[in-house]
Amino acid sequence: MTDVEQGLDGEDQEYRFKQTPDYLANIRPTPGKAVTKVPDATPSIITQNRLNDEQALLAMLRYNRLVDIFSGVTCYSLQNHLRTQVENLGQTETDEVYLGVDKRGAQYVFPVQAKGGKDRLSIVQVEQDYFMCQAKFPGLLCRPIATQFLRGRIVLFDFEQSEGEFAIANERHYRLVPAGQITGTELAAYQHRLETD
Repeated sequence: MTDVEQGLDGEDQEYRFKQTPDYLANIRPTPGKAVTKVPDATPSIITQNRLNDEQALLAMLRYNRLVDIFSGVTCYSLQNHLRTQVENLGQTETDEVYLGVDKRGAQYVFPVQAKGGKDRLSIVQVEQDYFMCQAKFPGLLCRPIATQFLRGRIVLFDFEQSEGEFAIANERHYRLVPAGQITGTELAAYQHRLETD
């Protein structure tokens, strides 16, 4: 089914409505996923005063370099709340944009969507981020990321495009803890996990 609407330039624009599978319309963390403890590097004044919203989540990602840890790429925050116009898409807003480089020298752009509290992640925002990156950062590899608080954890997802559809490629659950709360047994388990990934 299509619908036609007049764009800002006075020309007709055609839109196609497509049903999205429920697991992508409302992206939810997978129950029972292994949790990785990460030494909490968040400044105590931030921890003490943070709210349970997307800004707090983005700050925790930044201070603890969770995008780097999750992606395996050295990342740098370029900008948060990037609002821009994308041709054939309209206005988009991305919660935070990271740029990164891997051990081969390949360069990446990571658009991040964050949800705190009871807000839900949706594939629509991920798709918009991807198309924004294609338009604004055409020379960089785009790996969209979404993140959400979940009962004391920070959940991260990344996505890939296959045959014109977006799908969840990876999902990891992290818990920020004082360094002394990570046991030798847990560290050994993480080393084994890396060998089998």
